[in-house]
Amino acid sequence: MPHSDPHTLPRPTQRIALLAFPGIRAFDVSVITEVWGTDRTDRGVPAFDLRRIAEDPRPVPMRGGLTLTPDRTLTWLTRLAPATDLLVVPGLDDHLTPAPEPVLESLRRAHARGVTIAALCGGAFTLAQAGLLDGRRAITHWNLVDLLRAHHPLVTVEPDALFIEDDNIWTAAGTAAGIDLCLHLVRRTHGAETAATIARSMVTAPFRTGTQAQFIEHPTPRADRDADALTSVRAYAFQHLHEPLTVAGLAARAGMSSRSFARHFTAATGTTPLRWLLDQRMAAAQKLLERTDLPMPEVARRAGFGSEVTMRQHFASRLATSPRSYRASFAQRPFTPF
Repeated sequence: MPHSDPHTLPRPTQRIALLAFPGIRAFDVSVITEVWGTDRTDRGVPAFDLRRIAEDPRPVPMRGGLTLTPDRTLTWLTRLAPATDLLVVPGLDDHLTPAPEPVLESLRRAHARGVTIAALCGGAFTLAQAGLLDGRRAITHWNLVDLLRAHHPLVTVEPDALFIEDDNIWTAAGTAAGIDLCLHLVRRTHGAETAATIARSMVTAPFRTGTQAQFIEHPTPRADRDADALTSVRAYAFQHLHEPLTVAGLAARAGMSSRSFARHFTAATGTTPLRWLLDQRMAAAQKLLERTDLPMPEVARRAGFGSEVTMRQHFASRLATSPRSYRASFAQRPFTPF
C-alpha cells in the first residue's frame, strides 16, 4: 500500500453555522457568507460547509426589505454529535433586540458541547442575553461599550480590542472588525495563506493590528501629514523585515523624534512600533512555512527574527506551537522560489 504524506491528506470540511433571527444586520450576514460561503477551491482554499440556521424554516426579515432563507432549523444544532465546528452570530440593527429564547438556549447548548462561538459587533449583546458572557471578557463597537456595560454588568467589556476570545467565545468590535475576526478564525484553522487568499479576493487586509482607539479620533490636516509619513515608514519596514529595524531608525525615516514617532504610530495603528514589527514578522514566517520548504534558520532570517531560537520563542508565545508543527499543519504547496 503506498505511503501517504500526512501533509497532503485532505482536511475534513469545516462546518460553519450562521445563526439567524429577526433583527440581525444584513452586512454581517454578507461578511459571513463571503468568507465561508464562496467557493474558492480553485485557488487552494478548502471547501467550507456553511449552514444558515433559524428557529423555523420561514424567511428571516432584515432591514431594507431583505430576507434570509434558512436551510436548517435549530433542531439541527441539538443533535447528539455537534453538527457544527463554528457558530457565528451576526450583529443587530437594534442592539437591545431580544433574541428568541430557543435561539439563546441553542447558544448555551452549543457552548456547553465545545462548539466555538463568534459574534460580530452587536452580536455580543445576543451572547450576553444568553448569559454566555457573564464573568468573561468581551468587546463590541466602541460606541456601544457603555450600553453593553449598563445592560449586562456581569460582562467584562474591553474598550479597545478589535476582537478577543474568552473560553472559546469570540467577540468583535465594529463593522470592519467583524471581517478581521472572520479572517482570523480562518487563519487559526487553515493557516495564514488561506486567510490571505480569501482577503485578497475580498480586497481587504489579511489582518490588521491594533485597537479601536485608532478609529475614534477625528483627523486634522497635521494628523493627515503624520499619517502619510507613518504609511511610508510602514511600507519601508514591510519591505525590509529581514534587516535589523529599530524604533529610532524608523522615527528618523519619518522625520520625528523616537518619542513622537512612537506616540503617533500608536495613535494611528492602535499598537506600538515594536509590536507591529513582530506582527509583520510572524505573518512573514507563517507564509514562508506554508509556501516553501526553506530550512528553519533561513525562514527565521527572511522573516527578520535573526535566529531559529528567537522565532521558536515567538511562535510558542503567540501561537502556542512551534514553527515545525505549524508547517506540518498548514503546509499546502511544494517548494517554489521565494
